[in-house]
Amino acid sequence: MRKTLLVVFALMVSPVASADVVVLKGATIIDGTGRPPQQNAVLVLDGERILAVGASAKVKVPRRARVLDLTGRTIMPGIINAHGHVGLVAGGQNRADAYTRENVQAQLLQYERYGVTSVLTLGLNRDLVYELRDEQRRGAVPGASLFTAGRGIGAPDGAPPVPLAPDQVYRPTTPTEAVADVQETAAHKPDFVKIWVDDVFGKFPKMEPAVFKAVIEAAHADGIKVASHVFYLADAKAVIESGVDALAHSVRDQPVDDELVAMMKKRGTFYVATLNVDASFFALADDPALLDDPFLTSALAPESVQQFRSPEYRAKVAADPNVPKARAALANGMRNLKALHDAGVHLAFGTDSGANPARIPGWAEHRELELMVSAGLSPMDALVAATRGSASMLGASDRGTLQSGKRADFIVLQAN
Repeated sequence: MRKTLLVVFALMVSPVASADVVVLKGATIIDGTGRPPQQNAVLVLDGERILAVGASAKVKVPRRARVLDLTGRTIMPGIINAHGHVGLVAGGQNRADAYTRENVQAQLLQYERYGVTSVLTLGLNRDLVYELRDEQRRGAVPGASLFTAGRGIGAPDGAPPVPLAPDQVYRPTTPTEAVADVQETAAHKPDFVKIWVDDVFGKFPKMEPAVFKAVIEAAHADGIKVASHVFYLADAKAVIESGVDALAHSVRDQPVDDELVAMMKKRGTFYVATLNVDASFFALADDPALLDDPFLTSALAPESVQQFRSPEYRAKVAADPNVPKARAALANGMRNLKALHDAGVHLAFGTDSGANPARIPGWAEHRELELMVSAGLSPMDALVAATRGSASMLGASDRGTLQSGKRADFIVLQAN
């Protein structure tokens, strides 16, 4: 995986600014549908849209088209992160004042540099996010396409345990308050609503079932999907029974069972494994050589590189009582991802990148693909989850696969 996926992007093609017909020929195309890669293929672009895609011998090249020879390169849909964050980290630290226009825009550009062309910011957003999203959809803000769940809804004194401004998360105490929070969110036309249900290794209060049921019902009444932060199998079943549309993390306390599989398949619930979440507790301490790779360090603030290289950081990780729990959680999460994939549950793709300094936007998405393959998925299965799967979860039918009529949302790699 490192040699096939952790490559420097040789080219990010953005034909959106041009009305010219552009033909990319000679590349290997991975179209995101799960079909085998097609060698010596052609992609025809007409402005922002894909006009045609297929074998060179079968696709007619329009006259007067601008032709680019990409022999030896690989074209695939842009990666879609269905669980990310922006505006939570600045200067290598989580900070309540980090959610600024400048910081959010810089992080969207960083996602894009790493081939992540769309990101769902799944909670902990200030209302500025709606301005940026709407400006971007008018063509005014560059970077990864922004989808958002707005602030999100957590339990009083509960998760998530990061420094936040007062207007970055709702914490209702009753179902009535929860419904009001959903209605306030719905006025901004979010792409999702986020709830935090679990207790983060037993450290915080859990969300009451009556509250998350009220959130899900109110969101669905406004036509908005709901994603839930979960850890425990019992919580996953409870939110699915209440109608949640996506599990935003793996089940990590025990193996998934046939009952959960049946519930998810019956309701079409999406599963976003975010294996990177638990790996991020210890990965850079376990393997300091990662910090010699420019592919990683170019995504980090200088302060973060210095911090992660320090003996103090490795000592802190070694002494953290949550690290053994995270290692066990990762092992469970990997087994459960494989089991749910094999059972035919809908998979999307996410990383929780941007939530803290060790969950690094852009780099984390490539790490997640590696972890998914280590869990037993094929590279193609992982890529399909990261493209078509996430697009399906978002309801973004204009992207995720390379097909005629879809948005020209793709990346060009140096190799297959």
